[in-house]
Amino acid sequence: QVLLVESGGGSVQAGGSLRLSCTASGATFGTFYIGWFRQAPGKEREGLAFISTGSRSTWYTDSVKGRFTISQDNAENTVYLQMNNLKFEDTAVYYCAANYPGSLMYDVFSSRSYKSWGRGTQVTVFS
Repeated sequence: QVLLVESGGGSVQAGGSLRLSCTASGATFGTFYIGWFRQAPGKEREGLAFISTGSRSTWYTDSVKGRFTISQDNAENTVYLQMNNLKFEDTAVYYCAANYPGSLMYDVFSSRSYKSWGRGTQVTVFS
């Protein structure tokens, strides 16, 4: 099982940027997918950006395409989410998640594909 720890959240003015980090341990980096999700109060969890740590292929949902970028640093066992041009509606708790190492990925966008979750990091965007 992959252990995940998020960091990098905070408060930022609208239009600003933040970079979130998701550091993985407990499994060989490169054998699993990482997804970034968020959940705002009273709203359902939303998938944002996804990466195969093996092939480095990436996927984005339309709501963040062009503003958010997912990337990885193999030396640090870390996946990043660079968030630019932040909006008030980006305020949420952000989570990273991983599927079972080595398992097939059928739907990278579905939260049900991910079995390990971090505790989350709060992002607050103010005007």
